[in-house]
Amino acid sequence: MTRLWNDPADFADEMIDGFVAANGRYVRRVTGGVARSTQTPEGQVAFVTGGGSGHYPAFGGLVGPGLAHGAAMGNLFASPSTQQVLSVAKAAENGGGVFLSYGNYAGDVLNFDAAQEQLRAAGIPCQTVAVTDDVSSAGKDEIHKRRGIAGDLTVFRIAGAAAERGLNLDEVTRLARRANDRTRSFGVAFSGCSLPGADEPLFEVKEGHMAIGLGIHGEPGLGDADIPTADGLAEMLVERLLDELPDDVPSAKGARVVPVLNGLGSLKYEEMFVVYRRIAQLLDDAGITAVDPHVGEYCTSFDMAGTSLTLLWLDDELEDLWDTGVDTPAYRRGSIDASRLERIDTAEEQGEDLIGDADDDSRAIAKTIADAFDVWRTTIDENVDELGRLDAIAGDGDHGIGMQRGIHAAQAAARDAADRGAGAATTLARAADAWSDRAGGTSGAIWGAILDTVSQRLGDAGRPTNEQVAEGLDAAKARVATFGAVPGDKTLVDSLNPLVETFSARVSEGASIADAWRAAADAATAAAAATTDMLPQMGRARAHHEKALGIPDPGAHSLALLAQALLERHDDD
Repeated sequence: MTRLWNDPADFADEMIDGFVAANGRYVRRVTGGVARSTQTPEGQVAFVTGGGSGHYPAFGGLVGPGLAHGAAMGNLFASPSTQQVLSVAKAAENGGGVFLSYGNYAGDVLNFDAAQEQLRAAGIPCQTVAVTDDVSSAGKDEIHKRRGIAGDLTVFRIAGAAAERGLNLDEVTRLARRANDRTRSFGVAFSGCSLPGADEPLFEVKEGHMAIGLGIHGEPGLGDADIPTADGLAEMLVERLLDELPDDVPSAKGARVVPVLNGLGSLKYEEMFVVYRRIAQLLDDAGITAVDPHVGEYCTSFDMAGTSLTLLWLDDELEDLWDTGVDTPAYRRGSIDASRLERIDTAEEQGEDLIGDADDDSRAIAKTIADAFDVWRTTIDENVDELGRLDAIAGDGDHGIGMQRGIHAAQAAARDAADRGAGAATTLARAADAWSDRAGGTSGAIWGAILDTVSQRLGDAGRPTNEQVAEGLDAAKARVATFGAVPGDKTLVDSLNPLVETFSARVSEGASIADAWRAAADAATAAAAATTDMLPQMGRARAHHEKALGIPDPGAHSLALLAQALLERHDDD
């Protein structure tokens, strides 16, 4: 279990601060994560990666010459926010555009894609490749749905090498996509991992058994089996990967591969060497040449005991790039001429934080909004453990702490804005931005989008009408729909849609805000309870259908909790 922390909510931030303090030769602290501490050539493509914390050396440990230019580092097992990705990308960019790459998880896709759109809108060229190497998470006909696990390393290595060689953004993207298409991974776990402050691991593995088809966020495996011998495990891993060759690899015989045996946090290197001994024999027996074998920890999951095997199927172009030197805090290959590297001045300029004009009516609404966030903060604090427990059953257990980080940041931002005389729109928009930034992950992106969209209908002058509030909620529902989930997928949408539709219907009938919200909150609560019997179709829980039966969706449940909390506040008034 994880033993050392101060406040679990501060763990990720304090970890990044310590990482930078220990590795100033390579990285500097920037808003949202880290970037190289040395200058890159003007016009070189900036390769920015990122993901949730808890996977070291991914992602910050891979920043340095020959590999990444920056890493957006989210909360524990939660994707970095859009703001974090955007901030790191701007800090790393030096005239050649930005290439983004990350593991294929819903929150990462939402936030990296949103950052890509904003970079392009700002005139900065940007391209993206999501890593999809995990063969256990979807069939060959749905490769786009596969997770990214330790295969991140091979794709990142090729992307970094292509950028280091001075290739343009289109070429970096093409080569990273080719590396992804030629990378396959499969793994097992012998125990779950525990987040800082948690009393129990995110999942349990029966004594003498192993989970097959692991994820790297504390997700349970897709099946289980008795623990084999080291040779037996090697045979399972190799057999599964040789069952599915990349489309443009006609035969394993005569192929050249980079094998990566990755440890997930607690498995000893000596154990992995015993396993790799047999893997090397099996690859040789199949007529495959192993190039630059890797055995070690490259993408971990806190203290999970487990391992995965990754094979990058090389061609001449990829193998040439693979020889490029790399020098990062946690990963080194070949040589880098450090004499040519120039350190960057780390002094950051802070812009003045100005509050726009607002009238008395809008300021009064802003105070009400801030009061509502006070209530929401208390509600989440009281339910954080239960939300985490629900999420751990079929997901990664971070929903509670993610909601807590988001609501704490939003409450502080709303209170600060209201106390400084901001209007309703500005107060809610600042809360939205803070929630999205601090929470990260899918829920952070969604809640940020909901609040930001509603804020646009409020204005900083006058009192919004009931119809304007309803229009704002309708627009928020439509914006969330662009993220891909539909009713029945067992997501927050299953409670959001009934809430919005009921509220709008009651307002159109002439009901007061209070009465309309009462009906809407009750509809959301009933809908959230109904997700108990649904099978998840999106997110990390998608691969664990049967485990999610019998529990409500955490996102739908938390939305209903917050809806009811506002109702109770009104009743108390």
